[in-house]
Amino acid sequence: MKRGMAAIFSLFFVLASVGLSMGADQDKKGSKDHPLLSRMHGFHITGYADKDFDSHKFMDKDGKPQISVEGHSYFIEYTLDRGAANPGPLKVVRNIQNALRKIGGKVVYDSDRVSTIMLQKDGKETWVEVRPYSMSYMIRIVEKEEMKQEVVADAAAMGNDINTTGHVSVYGIYFDTGKSEIKPESDAAISEIAKLLKSTGGLNLYVVGHTDNVGSFDSNMRLSKDRADAVVRALSGKYGIAAARLKP
Repeated sequence: MKRGMAAIFSLFFVLASVGLSMGADQDKKGSKDHPLLSRMHGFHITGYADKDFDSHKFMDKDGKPQISVEGHSYFIEYTLDRGAANPGPLKVVRNIQNALRKIGGKVVYDSDRVSTIMLQKDGKETWVEVRPYSMSYMIRIVEKEEMKQEVVADAAAMGNDINTTGHVSVYGIYFDTGKSEIKPESDAAISEIAKLLKSTGGLNLYVVGHTDNVGSFDSNMRLSKDRADAVVRALSGKYGIAAARLKP
């Protein structure tokens, strides 16, 4: 009887030890720290999202969520390990602020609930939001960038827009900043415009160029016109569309 009891207690001890080992704190599968920031000691990742393109409204200097930033977005939630010393919310935030300040970061907003830090480095603008809690903290990071347009309207869709509204916005025609030379990846969009013109013989078009709002008004107006001219040349030269049907 005594030998049997000893065997049972011995087996229970082994199972309990395995259970403790299996329950150790681990990062969420597929998650990782952002390259800009290491984690606070004694924390593991419990929430994670990595999106190629998303937007987030960061707090401005007045504590209002009015700074909308688009680009590569990360969300990381860290939770305190079981048995680890708790540094407290303020220490977490100050560590992150100081780390980013050392590489040129600027604290835009700071309170006991949320902090916004903006970093400009190597020509890249990155925004960081930190939200501390009693046993965890969350970081949201957006690396500001323009979205790469991947969807191009086809000839039929463009024709429908022109018939309905008299105009159409064409995406997928690319230029380098400050230049009017059409980039090769624009061929798909321009070929669809040519297809529309060939299928609708009576259609004549104004071709209107656009720029961003960086630079002076006069230089942007010239650049817009030069870009429209470039599209007209491509349509008439490469696709054989009569120049008389196009006015830049």
